[in-house]
Amino acid sequence: MSLKDKVRAIPDYPKKGVIFRDVTTLLKEGQDFKEAIDKMAEKIDYEIDKVIGIEARGFIVGAPLAYKLSKGFIPIRKPGKLPCEKISVEYDLEYGTDSIEMHVDGIKKGEKVVIVDDLLATGGTSQAAIKLVESLGAEVAGLLFLMELDDINGRQKLKNYRVDSIIHY
Repeated sequence: MSLKDKVRAIPDYPKKGVIFRDVTTLLKEGQDFKEAIDKMAEKIDYEIDKVIGIEARGFIVGAPLAYKLSKGFIPIRKPGKLPCEKISVEYDLEYGTDSIEMHVDGIKKGEKVVIVDDLLATGGTSQAAIKLVESLGAEVAGLLFLMELDDINGRQKLKNYRVDSIIHY
């Protein structure tokens, strides 16, 4: 059975017409989780200094990936979750806006990072994460996703960056 087969599809969640890809069914089996992280690590065939994970499921795959690569892990969080000096960026959602934050001392000017999340859909959150990283003078060496919804074409918004994923829908 492939990793793709391990992800549960939930129709009409969170709203009618949407098929939610529930990664918890893949994560609950140790060997499947290990295989996913190993495959993600294989995609990083370029130099990086840090792994950046986007809240919340980006933490689930980003932290073990950083561990496997012996790199530091930097979280990007929703507003009000980080205790020290931070920067934030607001971005558009389908209906409204949202924002994300990162500690200003998480990365240094000139460092190379990979931004990691569980799912690439529209690419909006990833674009916001790129803005945070680049505003601190670091370089986005790549973006890496566990899953990608190919028909939504979020990759197009990220066309100036290297984008990899291991499961495609």
